[in-house]
Amino acid sequence: MGSEVAATTRRETEAPATYIGLKTRARTLKLNNGSVSASSQQQGSTEIKKKKKESHKPTVDKKYSQWKTLVPILYDSLSNHSLVWPCLSCRWGPQFEQASSKNQQRLYLTEQTDGNVPNTLVVANCEAVKKQLNREACSPLVKKYKTIIHPGEVNRIRELPQNSKIVATHTDSPDVLIWDTETQPDRHAVVGAPHSRPDLILTGHQDNAEFALAMFPTEPFVLSGGKDKLVILWSIEDQITAAGTDSKSHGSSIKQSGEDSSKTGGRSVGPRGVYHGHEDTVEDVAFCPSSAQEFCSVGDDSCLILWDARTGTCPAMKVEKAHDADLHCVDWNPHDNNLILTGSADNTVRLFDRRNLTSNGVGSPIYKFEGHKASVLSVQWSPDKLSVFGSSAEDGLLNIWDYDRVGKKSARAPKSPAGLFFQHAGHRDNVVDFHWNVLEPWTIASVSGNCESNGGGGSCQIWRMSDLIYRPEDEVLTELENFKSQVFSCASRH
Repeated sequence: MGSEVAATTRRETEAPATYIGLKTRARTLKLNNGSVSASSQQQGSTEIKKKKKESHKPTVDKKYSQWKTLVPILYDSLSNHSLVWPCLSCRWGPQFEQASSKNQQRLYLTEQTDGNVPNTLVVANCEAVKKQLNREACSPLVKKYKTIIHPGEVNRIRELPQNSKIVATHTDSPDVLIWDTETQPDRHAVVGAPHSRPDLILTGHQDNAEFALAMFPTEPFVLSGGKDKLVILWSIEDQITAAGTDSKSHGSSIKQSGEDSSKTGGRSVGPRGVYHGHEDTVEDVAFCPSSAQEFCSVGDDSCLILWDARTGTCPAMKVEKAHDADLHCVDWNPHDNNLILTGSADNTVRLFDRRNLTSNGVGSPIYKFEGHKASVLSVQWSPDKLSVFGSSAEDGLLNIWDYDRVGKKSARAPKSPAGLFFQHAGHRDNVVDFHWNVLEPWTIASVSGNCESNGGGGSCQIWRMSDLIYRPEDEVLTELENFKSQVFSCASRH
């Protein structure tokens, strides 16, 4: 199996797909009409960041070289696609074909261009051939299906879980844009092409809202945060059709209106609630999986805030110093409503239990996970196991952790950080985003940006670690013993 996966990976690396692109997440320094603010403070910050990036670049390259030699052992499947443009977000969409030999599923990616051609939201088809039926073609194939010309850069994509044909996007403006990806026309991104028209525009922010975005798992609620230090909640239930409650339904998922409310198209929807409590930019938000009225947020004020819409617009709980630097990301455990993950510019991931938090701002994490060498950009719980989660960072690594393993010594990797059981080192630059596939167990899509080896574009990788890594140890040992017996049996016949 190993040699077959290696051959597949080698072919894909030598002849990469070149239809989409990637970019590093820019938090402190933003481009305005192609020009950068000339303040000396920003220039100094840029130089510091550049030196910091250069300092860990040799480490990234070294880990990548080591990783390449281990691909046949570490992965059941791996697909690498070099990208033309930078990209800040990736998400899995609905499965539109399921067969005995292969599954086909939508994949959402972004193109952040240099301004000469429009920014786009890309809808791709991902065809995964099932390994057990066709071992020579088990790595996913990705092909562009549709292009949506986006008004402004696409910083974040989030899909509506109950109907993942509907997605929300954050751009460099105060508005949140809602798209029905199936009914949006396919566009050709050329110079001067007009923007696609979003189906809905969610208003309420007073300043740009660029990264903090979430959609509730079972009802059409949208959550956002921005530079205005606000957290805003919307309901789009009245705008969703009967077909819009199911990804498998045909026809429009969003009710159509004859009125044209703006030049960019789409009806405006005002907020259901506006929440005040942060002292700086809100960087990420997440819903409590069991209630659309409960959610959390993190920001550049180093705070983790829990909210309850039923009790008002002020914080229900606020951890004043959740990390030692800006917080970039947060995720709420879908299996256990008490567990919340946060990631920060202090290079750590922290696990909080909301039962241990108090309203006066006191609260210590259950555990601090230390395995990254640069800012953590994204954290996400696994849909496949309660205690497993992933974290990606500016060090080019996507780490997979299991907090059940904290405190348990590993004879195989005694020097590994506590809880770390897998490290994906296939990207050679910042891993800006990743997404677990809820329909394909243990499968992940991840994107990185501005890799010089790819001409400044980046890469999209779709991968599944070997099941020998995450399955119960006794089960794996039994399988390996059986395999060993088969090998010796075959050898004795010859």
